Amino acid sequence: MPNLAKSKSHRRLKRQLLIVMLVIFAWSIAMGWILGFATSAHGANPVDSIGTVDVVPVQYQPGQELYLENCSSCHIALPPAVFPSQTWKNLLQDSQHYGAQIKPLDKASHFLVSKYLYTFSRVQLQEEATPYRLKDSRYFKALHPGVKLPKPVTMSSCVSCHIGADKYNFRSLSPEWE
Repeated sequence: MPNLAKSKSHRRLKRQLLIVMLVIFAWSIAMGWILGFATSAHGANPVDSIGTVDVVPVQYQPGQELYLENCSSCHIALPPAVFPSQTWKNLLQDSQHYGAQIKPLDKASHFLVSKYLYTFSRVQLQEEATPYRLKDSRYFKALHPGVKLPKPVTMSSCVSCHIGADKYNFRSLSPEWE
């Protein structure tokens, strides 16, 4: 008799374990399906509509918008990764901007723009001088290997290859570079 009770108890335990495993399996399938749907082309932006070099999370978009509003009104706004954080910090603090007097940003705008620029800029090497021109940017040079760059490299020359650069779209290239 004791073996019969053990056998029933053992079968009940196996059944419960099987049910738990089936529930976990069903839950995993459901979560995988939901996550797959959320990250597929149906739920995400297609690559060609991103425009910028990086996808910008929602919390940094106001800073990006202010950056574009303030900087692209005079020249092509460069992606933050073209320069290290130190370059952006110096540019934001100086009202003498490449020989032109500019109106400094208010504190709130400065905070949002600097948060955006610092987050998406690159690290400056310890022995590297702080670059202020494209021709001096190590990252810019690395992104353009084998490209014969005009001398001097100017932001207006960006449009000759990046046809959407004036709209902050550095993904669209001229036909010769596609």
